[in-house]
Amino acid sequence: MTQERIIKVRSGWSVLPLTIGLIAGGIVAFVLSSIYLGNAHQSGLHVTVAVVLMVASALVFATGLIWAAGHFTLLPNEARVLTLFGSYKGTVIDSGFHWTNPFMRKDRLSLRARNLEGAKLKVNDKQGNPIEIAAVVVWRVRDTAMASFDVDNYVDYVRVQSESAVRHLANGYAYDHGEEHEITLRSGVDEVSGALREELQERLDKAGVVVDEARLTHLAYAPEIAQAMLRRQQAEAVIAARTKIVHGAVSMVEMALKDLSDKQVVQLDEERKAAMVSNLLVVLCGESEVHPVVNTGTLYS
Repeated sequence: MTQERIIKVRSGWSVLPLTIGLIAGGIVAFVLSSIYLGNAHQSGLHVTVAVVLMVASALVFATGLIWAAGHFTLLPNEARVLTLFGSYKGTVIDSGFHWTNPFMRKDRLSLRARNLEGAKLKVNDKQGNPIEIAAVVVWRVRDTAMASFDVDNYVDYVRVQSESAVRHLANGYAYDHGEEHEITLRSGVDEVSGALREELQERLDKAGVVVDEARLTHLAYAPEIAQAMLRRQQAEAVIAARTKIVHGAVSMVEMALKDLSDKQVVQLDEERKAAMVSNLLVVLCGESEVHPVVNTGTLYS
């Protein structure tokens, strides 16, 4: 794997006067040599000297243009990967105005954090249920040499590997109903995000990319089973609510019987206690409004 080498290059401001001088000098020399060549026929001057001066001025001007190609600028959190005839020479990361060998290839890379918002993927969870899942990944280039030379296109590499990691993550967790104390996609958001980030980092290390954050942005059942799963969730919610209601009603009935017995308000045999329990449970657990019947006779009539 290619190792990044941070190098220093010359300041562009120190070379800029020479570059301007070569270009301006070449232009001035070419104009003067042209005038000299025009006067050579009239004054009898040697024509060859004028031609040599014109060629020399053209070479000076071309040299100035070549030197100008060596200037480049870098913004903060940017880098330039320098290669000379296919050989990696180093990476410049210092912001500012620089100059290097004009024949070097200078590829610009951004070191800023980037967002990758993945598309909605249709996959199966651990239990085989089809779900829709999407994630957002915050990443940045850590090693410019690896990003440039160890993968073909590091941006496409991040996109493809992120999609593959999300698919693998979804296959390893149940959507919302796993085994006892098992982490699911819905209940363990932080744990799932951490697992996604770790898997992504392992995949992207070879591209010189570091993952700052990875989180799920969309999670839902696939449309073909969404209605059935919604009815199941509604049924589970009803059962949970009924369980809580019955538990509370039993506690209230127990408290009522205990208070009546402790305070000796009324003495009830087992049959009357059973009837009272039945009536109280109907009142406390019923969904519709209860209309009581007042007994005007004795307790045992």
